[in-house]
Amino acid sequence: MNYTANKNKGLFSVLTASSVGTLIEWYDFYIFGSLATVISAQFFPNENPTLALLSTLATFAAGFVVRPFGAVFFGRIGDLVGRKYTFLVTLLLMGLSTFLMGCIPNFETIGYAAPILVLLLRLLQGLALGGEYGGAATYVAEHAPVGSRGFWTSWIQTTATVGLLLSLIVILGVKANLSPESFLTWGWRIPFWLSIVMVLISLIIRLRMEESPLFLQAKKEGKLSKNPLRDSFTKRTHLKRVLLALLGATMGQGVVWYTGQFYALNFIQNTLKIEVGQSSEIMMWALLFATPFFIFFGWLSDKIGRKGIMLTGMILAILFYRPIYEAMVYCAVPSGLLPLKTLILSESAFWKMVLYIFIQVFFVTMVYGPIAAFLVELFPTSIRYTSMSLPYHVGNGIFGGLLPAIALYLTSSATIANEKAQQLGQAITYDKPYLEGLWYPIGIATVSFLIGLIYLQKKPAPFLIKVQRTLGFVWIVLGLTAGIYLIGSQALPKFNSGITTDIIPAIIYSFVLSPLICGSFVLFGYYALCGEYSSNTLMNVEEE
Repeated sequence: MNYTANKNKGLFSVLTASSVGTLIEWYDFYIFGSLATVISAQFFPNENPTLALLSTLATFAAGFVVRPFGAVFFGRIGDLVGRKYTFLVTLLLMGLSTFLMGCIPNFETIGYAAPILVLLLRLLQGLALGGEYGGAATYVAEHAPVGSRGFWTSWIQTTATVGLLLSLIVILGVKANLSPESFLTWGWRIPFWLSIVMVLISLIIRLRMEESPLFLQAKKEGKLSKNPLRDSFTKRTHLKRVLLALLGATMGQGVVWYTGQFYALNFIQNTLKIEVGQSSEIMMWALLFATPFFIFFGWLSDKIGRKGIMLTGMILAILFYRPIYEAMVYCAVPSGLLPLKTLILSESAFWKMVLYIFIQVFFVTMVYGPIAAFLVELFPTSIRYTSMSLPYHVGNGIFGGLLPAIALYLTSSATIANEKAQQLGQAITYDKPYLEGLWYPIGIATVSFLIGLIYLQKKPAPFLIKVQRTLGFVWIVLGLTAGIYLIGSQALPKFNSGITTDIIPAIIYSFVLSPLICGSFVLFGYYALCGEYSSNTLMNVEEE
């Protein structure tokens, strides 16, 4: 009894040290998104508010895009040097970047240097977060008993949502104590400055941590990888797992996560024009009610498995996103016509909106609660930090992080198409153009659901092996089609538009999205054709 109590006490100490730092990093990362509307007016030319917001979202997305590079860079260090020291560095990098962002003069003062500095600091934030999550999840999992990793790592999963919640609470607290003019002029900087205090507290806690016992054991036995990058991404056995984790799990999880939280917040603020303070309160209550389910589904995954819970969350999101967002529109404006000025919801409409956001976050808890344990158990200790970090941050940082900008682009394109049709006296193409942005997360989640359902198998039946191989052609064609589409229909028009704000999205489409999506699907399809995913040892890789 005393042994168990002491062991659990030790695990809670490990969990606290890991979670506090990770929570602060998420807070730092998300105050930018929570203040996107304000930041767009501060750091970008305000002649066109829509373009300014698009530029802000593109900068926000840039922080997500570099997360895989942070995962690779810091993951390698974590597998070579150790988990503890690596995420001490990521914590400091994130804290300093966030503090400095609150010190940048606005566009009127230093011109285009303002958005450039914001972008550079945002990239540093992304690199830091790319190295943080994998370290924290690995560290906790390597302390936890094998049969309860889902429960213990699910606490780490709450930190992203609690970090967002904390950012909203701090922003609301600052707004409540300042006049609207003061907040828009200088008060918005306070949440950025406060992060340095929280980072210092977290740093003191982390300095007292001990290294992961599994890492120390592997080091003692000489089982550490001398080149984690090479072993993770050039060895076929490990690379095929990285691709499966990305396309069959984290890709879908990423878009569900960001739809349920960030896209939802952006939708009620900018599409439904619900007052910023009230929309933040709606989000805050929904997150409070839903957060305990991260722990529940993490615990449940220890009992019944990770895959079924995550795939159920994906299919629910796929089926119900459109109905939920339609209900959100009619909740805010019963006429169904989008408002032209700021709205304040009635009390009953307020709590209905909380319910609609809660349902989306509930889907998030299903896909996100078990994901850390799932990824940790997919790779051996010697390359775990590197191998689990990359698919997580590609799925979340790229597929998920680009969601706001891509969804806004789809919505804007549909609106413009309707306007042109009306000018020509033709029938409009889109009945509800403001919902077109949802096709991005629905499409990505659908592909991820199918891949996870078909390929995440411990021992596939003979007929399923044939299906796996046959579908290899589909994934290759899908990857090539996506690459050609992104270059021809998205990147090139933006490069040729002559609009400054199109440059960042064009670069992202050309040099990140297109090669990454095309290459991942083509290689995954090739492995599927070769029958690489039919082995009954694929999902049994605790320690090789």
